[in-house]
Amino acid sequence: MIETERLVLRPFEERDRAPLQAMWADPRVMVDLGPVKSAADSDATIARHSSYDPLGFFVVEQREDGATIGFCGLKPGAPGTPIESMLEVGWMLAVPWWGGGYAREAAEASIAWGWATRDDAAIVAITARRNAKSRGLMERLGMRHVPVMDFPHPSFAPGDPLSDTVTYRIERP
Repeated sequence: MIETERLVLRPFEERDRAPLQAMWADPRVMVDLGPVKSAADSDATIARHSSYDPLGFFVVEQREDGATIGFCGLKPGAPGTPIESMLEVGWMLAVPWWGGGYAREAAEASIAWGWATRDDAAIVAITARRNAKSRGLMERLGMRHVPVMDFPHPSFAPGDPLSDTVTYRIERP
C-alpha cells in the first residue's frame, strides 16, 4: 500500500469492481486507450494487473471518502516491445477526478515507490501519440520523450492511430 496526502494506492478489493468497470466502460476514458471494456473484459484486466506481484497497478482510492477513482502503478513493460525489459508506470482515472492533480499524485508516488523498492535505472511510460493529456503529465513528472523507443503497440491493428505509441523515460535520481 502507498499513501499520499489525498490518496491510497492499494490492492484490488471486491468493492472496487463496479467503479472500475464503469471507468473502463466510459468512452471518454478510453478514447486514447482502446475500446471500452465489457464487465468480463474489466475483470480480466483487474486479474492481469493484479498478477504482477509485487508490481502491479493498484486501485487509487480517495482518502477523504474512500471512493475508488482509478488505478495506477508499475508493471513490467509489454513483451515484444522496446520497453519489455523496463519498469513501466501507468495510470487511469474516472472522469470526475480528471484535472485535480490526482493522476500526478498517484504517478509520483508510484515512481517514488519504484525507486525505493527496486534497482531499475529508469522508469518508462507509454501512450498513444495523440494522447496529449498523458504526454503532458509525463513531462510534468520529469519524464522525457525518447523517440528511438517509440513503437507500434502490438495490442492494436497496424494503422490504428492508437498503435502509434510514444515512450517517455525518467532516470533514477
